[in-house]
Amino acid sequence: MTRKPTDSETTASARRAKSPTEPTEPVDAADPVEPDEDVVESDLPTETIVLPDLAEQPATEPAEPYGLRYVAHSEIGLIRKNNQDSGYVSPRLLLVADGMGGAAAGDLASAIAVDSVRHADAEVQPERELTALAEAIRAANDRISDFIAADFSLEGMGTTVTGGLFDGHSLALAHIGDSRAYLFRDGALERLTHDHSWVQSLVDEGKISEAEAAVHPHRSLLVKVLNGQPAADPDLTTVELRLGDRLLLCSDGLCGLVEDDQLAIALAEPDLHTSMERMVEAALTEGGIDNITVVVADVVDSDPDDRVLVLGAAAEREIPAIPPRPDRAERDFGDEDDLVDPMSEDAVEADDSDDEARYAPQAPSRRRLLRPLIGILALVVLLAGAVAAGYAWTRTQFFVGAADDQVAIFQGLPDPVPGLSLSTVYEVQPLALSALPSAYQDQVRSNIEVADLTAARQTVARLSEAAGQGKTEDPEPPTTPPNGTPSATPSSSAPPASPPASSSCKTPGGTASPNAGPGQPC
Repeated sequence: MTRKPTDSETTASARRAKSPTEPTEPVDAADPVEPDEDVVESDLPTETIVLPDLAEQPATEPAEPYGLRYVAHSEIGLIRKNNQDSGYVSPRLLLVADGMGGAAAGDLASAIAVDSVRHADAEVQPERELTALAEAIRAANDRISDFIAADFSLEGMGTTVTGGLFDGHSLALAHIGDSRAYLFRDGALERLTHDHSWVQSLVDEGKISEAEAAVHPHRSLLVKVLNGQPAADPDLTTVELRLGDRLLLCSDGLCGLVEDDQLAIALAEPDLHTSMERMVEAALTEGGIDNITVVVADVVDSDPDDRVLVLGAAAEREIPAIPPRPDRAERDFGDEDDLVDPMSEDAVEADDSDDEARYAPQAPSRRRLLRPLIGILALVVLLAGAVAAGYAWTRTQFFVGAADDQVAIFQGLPDPVPGLSLSTVYEVQPLALSALPSAYQDQVRSNIEVADLTAARQTVARLSEAAGQGKTEDPEPPTTPPNGTPSATPSSSAPPASPPASSSCKTPGGTASPNAGPGQPC
């Protein structure tokens, strides 16, 4: 029976045929020769098979980097007076910032954040991408601190930041606040960020469920945000991406109103524009009570985007110049003559003093006795001043709520302290709560926070219009309770009005594109 030669035998035969030093008689590799232990040297022809040197083989070329194809949109929503969200999108950087602190400061804070973090949009080594993002975010926090120091009316302003640097294969992600980043892969939605909110900490501790967190009255209270304070280090992570992955970055004007399963359905739409439009429409359907900013990006291997888009307040808000802070100047350690040489004669004499005298009990001086008392008195004065200032501030706050079965304007804060009410009825409106559509009744019962008395009356006027419309059509109540702009004071929901949706995108050169609604994204 004839045996078929193996591949290695065939290769060996080919090498013997090419070698000039090989014997003319071929050796049959199919008949192995058993070595004789008594034979020291063999006269049989030998062959040395040289294996290829792996070190000399060409290294495997790394996969070609992928690109991003993206759309972005930012708008006021149905209730807010201005857009305090900001965004930035480029082939390398995706960024969303949600400002807070009032109309005079929230948009400024988010614009500062985008203006600072966009400096990380540069070619850097992959191992330095997270560091570059973290440094840019800390620089943004320092700038916010400088603005507050220069103008104390800006005290309380802050912003969330969620941004990612894309290097063609992975996303270096930095996050602080409650804006979010998602990864949609193979039909499944994964949340890439962790909310820095008080209710999320309760969820983490197992005290409440995710469903309870969604309707918690303090769901907008943030525990970590860029507000000029030292504790502003972002969460940092790297996400490996694949061809076909879809990324979503958004402010809580979207993710605070629309459930993750609804987002997944919208993200499953093949077309980027259609996917984004469905998410924006869902947020507006749920009340549109906050600014809405959405960035959707696909990982592609052809025809990537090369546009740079600036969104929201970052495109509209001019950042003023401020003088440098004195405390950031070089520290002054005093005149050289005031410094004590540790090896001087006086210092040596002090070191040579009697240890028993040094550590013997000393009678307290009058200054030491008075110091605790002075501290207590100062603390009492500060507390009294804080209480008075706090009460005076509450008198400037208004919200729309329910007084029995009537719509009313309240003065003060909607959330009472146990045993203490922080609000009083300011005006009872001639509008019965039962006359409103059911969705708006729920919003009024939950209290609608407004900027001032004028805004409260405007809200009542819109409710009156909704009451008239509700006679012919009663809208379905929201499936997800609305969420407000993240701030130290939790926001409540408000009824939808005519949508003044607006989107701002501009190139780095400053040319703004036409306003885009949900059907006309950037």
